[in-house]
Amino acid sequence: MSTHLYQPDLFGQAQTGDLAFEKSLWERGTMHVAGTDEAGRGCLAGPVVAAAVILHPDSRIDDVADSKTLSAPSRSRLADQIRDNVVAWSVAECSPAEIDSMNILWAAMEAMRRAVSSLATTAEFVLIDGNTDIPGLDIPSRTIIKGDSRSHSVAAASILAKTHRDAIMQKLHVQHPGFGWDSNKGYPTVAHYKGLATLGPTAYHRRSFSLER
Repeated sequence: MSTHLYQPDLFGQAQTGDLAFEKSLWERGTMHVAGTDEAGRGCLAGPVVAAAVILHPDSRIDDVADSKTLSAPSRSRLADQIRDNVVAWSVAECSPAEIDSMNILWAAMEAMRRAVSSLATTAEFVLIDGNTDIPGLDIPSRTIIKGDSRSHSVAAASILAKTHRDAIMQKLHVQHPGFGWDSNKGYPTVAHYKGLATLGPTAYHRRSFSLER
């Protein structure tokens, strides 16, 4: 079970800025702080992908922000910088079949657990985007609503998750070109629904989702 710390003094005096949560921990001697986030929760097809990132203490990578606010070229450039300039990073997935079995919330949480567990350097504390603890995470953690815009490590994780998932959907588009996955990345769009109506669902579609418009 995840150890969720409810300690107002731990973050109540945090500095402002997107390293505030991390600095509050670094200053207390917790140096390996991982941020984690997922991508693809609202899609009709493809895996849900999560990433985890441990920054070097007191380090910041210029221009890192919530992946949803960045252009695709910016995300790609920053993903390279993140991978080259952090203590550790990892990416993990839950498949459409796992999503259908667990439901999307718990599949996203499981993908985040896998990402954190796969880090080459063991995290001492985890900052989780959102308001849900990660089941089975035996590391102290804290959830942060809108963490991808409030925590630098969570924002970095959001970029890695998004770029990894977009690359997957680009490859799947080559195999199944009738759904517009090269542009919509599996999200519900007119083109995606049109493809479903014409071609029917693929093995990569989430059968537990509503696939009819």
